[in-house]
Amino acid sequence: MDDITLARALHVLAVIHWIGGLAFVALIVLPLAQARSTASEGLELFATIERRFAAQVRVSIPLVGATGLWMTYRLDFWDRFLDPAYWWMSAMLGLWLFFMLMIFVLEPLLHGHFERKARSDPASALRRMSQLHASLLSLAAITALGAVAGAHGFNFF
Repeated sequence: MDDITLARALHVLAVIHWIGGLAFVALIVLPLAQARSTASEGLELFATIERRFAAQVRVSIPLVGATGLWMTYRLDFWDRFLDPAYWWMSAMLGLWLFFMLMIFVLEPLLHGHFERKARSDPASALRRMSQLHASLLSLAAITALGAVAGAHGFNFF
């Protein structure tokens, strides 16, 4: 197995973990949390699961970036970021950058603020988290669809 094949395999595996986990949180955990008898109970369930998953994506998201960078470098695909036919390359990078910022910068900085807001209005906090996760999952699904189709020759333009 050459380095490109290994990088691609690791890239896909890490994306599956990251985006699959996002789908699980958005489609299973948050609706289940909102269905709890009290919003505080639901928020506690969400926080417990999210904390465990966040620790895992602190590995998979950087791995996605490292393998993506390696493939771009080795295959000299830098020009694709400027070509509209390869919009999905920029979408992948943008999604990755957003999640890196969220997981490693904003979440640690805003954690205390979110906790205070959530304690004062847990139902609103769950609703906002649900909306945020649903929006991010939609963007990730569009990006994944574009990336897989584009990598296999489908040109959207």
